[in-house]
This record gives sequence, structure tokens and C-alpha cells, in this order.
Amino acid sequence: MNMDMEGDDQPGCFYNKSVEFFYNNSGKNISKFWRRRDYVVVSLGMMVCIIVILANILVMTAIFINRRFHFPIYYLLGNLAFADLFAGSSYLFLMFHTGPWTIRLTQYRWFIRQSLIDTSLTASVINLLAIAVERHQTVFTMQLHSTMTNKRVVLLILGIWAVAILMGLIPTMGWHCLCDLDSCSTMAPMYSRKYLIFWALLNLLIFLIMVAVYTRIFLYVRHKSHRMSQHTSQTKHKETVENLMKTVVMILGAFVICWTPGLVVLLLDGLDCVSCQVLKYEKYFLILAECNSLVNPIIYSYRDKDMRRTFRKILCYLCPVRCRRAAGADASGVRFSTVDHERSTRISSQLRPVKDQNQKEPNGTRLELGQAENLLSSSES
Repeated sequence: MNMDMEGDDQPGCFYNKSVEFFYNNSGKNISKFWRRRDYVVVSLGMMVCIIVILANILVMTAIFINRRFHFPIYYLLGNLAFADLFAGSSYLFLMFHTGPWTIRLTQYRWFIRQSLIDTSLTASVINLLAIAVERHQTVFTMQLHSTMTNKRVVLLILGIWAVAILMGLIPTMGWHCLCDLDSCSTMAPMYSRKYLIFWALLNLLIFLIMVAVYTRIFLYVRHKSHRMSQHTSQTKHKETVENLMKTVVMILGAFVICWTPGLVVLLLDGLDCVSCQVLKYEKYFLILAECNSLVNPIIYSYRDKDMRRTFRKILCYLCPVRCRRAAGADASGVRFSTVDHERSTRISSQLRPVKDQNQKEPNGTRLELGQAENLLSSSES
């Protein structure tokens, strides 16, 4: 579709109009001068983008160089890091094409700008769902790592990006308002309000599925913990449930805090709520949604001891002092969590047949519960 062709517009369409024309039509006037609000938004946005990019590059590098991370869950974490890296880069591109700079955009470049944001954020959200499903499968089958083959993981990752790219291209391919000015959104003046409703509801659906998956994991482990508590101290039972609850609250809480304001504003704009003043909070809520790409590496990676040690090795090339401190920590006997998990898995596989023959359910329950805790805490997912 040629967004900037010369000549007369098609009947009822406005393919030759400037971006400013659509902004004025939607009531989102473009300032020709830099205001204090513009400086604040661009400064915050660029700062968040740089941190997001650096943090996710660190995660991807760690997964690539450490062979202990060459398992399905870490491939998904690496793909999540790439999606968040793409989100940071896309938002950085947006920062250089916003404010008074918006008036210089052609229709084609405006759609590219928006498509990059939609694609990257969609890929990040779908990755979160994929990780939740993978953790569900490993916990309920009492395995350290998923039994998915590398081929299936690659196909899953390709499927995630296919859906994300499709979501980003849908408006460009026709779901816009260039031929129906009355349906134009206020926040995205060349997007149809119906598309905003669709995109917001899709992300809300993904969130509800994540809630259901993590709730089922929590209830399952709490049930195992309750059965085990009949044969162990009540304190251990309480700690087990509390630790799991912290993990679930962190995962879902981060998503809710970062995404809910933006999704609500999108829905209000899609429903054509004139009195809601969506433009007043739009840019700040978009920055908050981008912060989820910064929180993801912290929850899913930095809480992993093995991942943190790999980070320290990478930072040795940049900061020799930190490298010496890391070497001192190694000398103190700190172990890779992955090694501990592998060892416990081997021991449990050897002992389980004996326990099944000589002991009843309580000890087996204790073994399964401890393993489930390790599965959840290993990636905080």
C-alpha cells in the first residue's frame, strides 16, 4: 500500500493527506515547539530504553556463552530477552520520531513506527505466556527441564514472532481509518478504534490465561505442601507456601502494574470516551508498559544464582574490580544452582524406586514438593 502517492485520493479515502491532518482530525494537535512535557517524556523514555537494551543484551549473552543454559526454558528466556531488546529499540526509535518531530513523518513512516511498537510488545507478552505454560508442564511432570526438543522450541519461537509480526502489520494492511475518519483513534490518529479494542482485549485475555496457569501451579504445590506438613514442622509448610506466593505475586504483579494502565487507556480510547482525557496520560503509560521489558530480566533471570554468576563473568571484561570480587565469592564455595538441581534430580531418580517400595506417600510428597519449588525458583516463573 502506497501511503504517500501523488495525485488525487481515492473516493472517500485520504491516502495523500499529511500525518498532521489526521492528528488535527482526532484532536491530538502536534506542537511545533518543544514543551517541558515533551522533554520529560523523551528523557524518561530514552533512559528506560537504554537500560532495557543493556539489560537484555546481558541476558542473551549469558544464555549464549553458558552451556548450562542450553535448555528449552532458557531458550524461551533468551527469546523473551530478544523481544524486550526489540521493544527497547522500537521505543528508542519512537523517541526520535515523537513530539514536534512527528509532523515530519510520512504516513508510511508513521505506520512503521507504530508497527514496531505493536510487534515488540506483543512478542514480549506472548513470550511471558509461553514461559508460564512451560513451567506448568515441568512442575506437573516433576522434571527439571521440559522434554520439548530443540526443533519444537524453535517452532514455538517462530510461531510467537509470526503472531507478533501479524499483529503489528494488521493496521498497515487495512485495519486503519484512512477511509473512515469518524472511526479514527485519539491516541493513534490513523488507527481504527476497533483495532485498539481488539489489541487491548487480546492482551487482557493473555493475562487471564497467565493468571489461570500460575494459580493452578500454586494450588498444586500448596496441596503437596499441606500433605507434607502432616509429617514435618508447620514452619516449613508455611515457608513453602509463602515462597511460592512471592513468586506468583512478582510475576503477575509486575504484569498488572506495567500493563493495566495502558490497556485501560486503550480501551477507553477505543470506546470513544471523550471525557476520559486519554492524551493526558498516554505517553507516561506507554513508558510504564515499556518498563515491563526491564522488569522481565530481573524476575526471570537475575534471581537465578547461576545466571548471576555468568553475569559477573561477563562484567569482568568491563570492570576488573568486580571480577576480583566475584572470584572471592567463588572461593567461598558458592555453587551453581543448575549443578545443584542436576545433582538433586539424579539422586531423586535413584532413590525414588526405593522409597516407593519401603515408604509411603509422605516422603515421596516431600521429594516432589522440594523439586517443584526448585523448578519455580530456578527461573522465577
